Amino acid sequence: MKRKESQSQLKARTHKIVGRLSREFPDAKCALDHRNAFELVAATMLSAQCTDVRVNMVTPVLFTTFPTPGALADADPSAVEAIIKSTGFFRNKAKSLLGMARAVVEQHGGRVPDTMDELVKLPGVGRKTANVVLGNAFGKNEGIVVDTHVQRISGLLKLTREKTPEKIELALMPLVPRPKWTIFSHLLILHGRKTCIARRPHCGECRISDLCPSAGL
Repeated sequence: MKRKESQSQLKARTHKIVGRLSREFPDAKCALDHRNAFELVAATMLSAQCTDVRVNMVTPVLFTTFPTPGALADADPSAVEAIIKSTGFFRNKAKSLLGMARAVVEQHGGRVPDTMDELVKLPGVGRKTANVVLGNAFGKNEGIVVDTHVQRISGLLKLTREKTPEKIELALMPLVPRPKWTIFSHLLILHGRKTCIARRPHCGECRISDLCPSAGL
């Protein structure tokens, strides 16, 4: 029976995983198209229960029509709903988008805040969305984004036994070097899309298979 890894061994293995995936995906970045923090907040909110590809098809029209928080804050909800309908749950998403925009205008002078505390107070913005914005729009590593890929693959890699995004994030943060917190999520997402595919993982082609306790199972 294999001995349980110590925290230092787990941390060393995680560093190797990050290093190899960084070499495999040197251009890893946020998959949501955006030009500023406002666009990234909105795009991330739309990505709930929706693919990044679909969001990127919708946001050009949304941001051309409503290019600023002020413009979106004054929008007719039905107009926003019509644009984002294909992303699913469009009525709730439109309500959240309008609430977010109004809060940015009324409470932050039209500028998206750059702290975790202020971001999570915006309507429709939770810790995951705040982490996306802080890491990719402001270059601040305040946490690790845990989406379905990160949740699944961190479990397969046995980096944590936690099951909820919040607890998974807390377990991963001590293992991943802080400067890599933002990129780590992008690396696991790309790895999940290319190699560690949920229904048919390609363990024979995986560059980190020797570091994965689940390889070949």
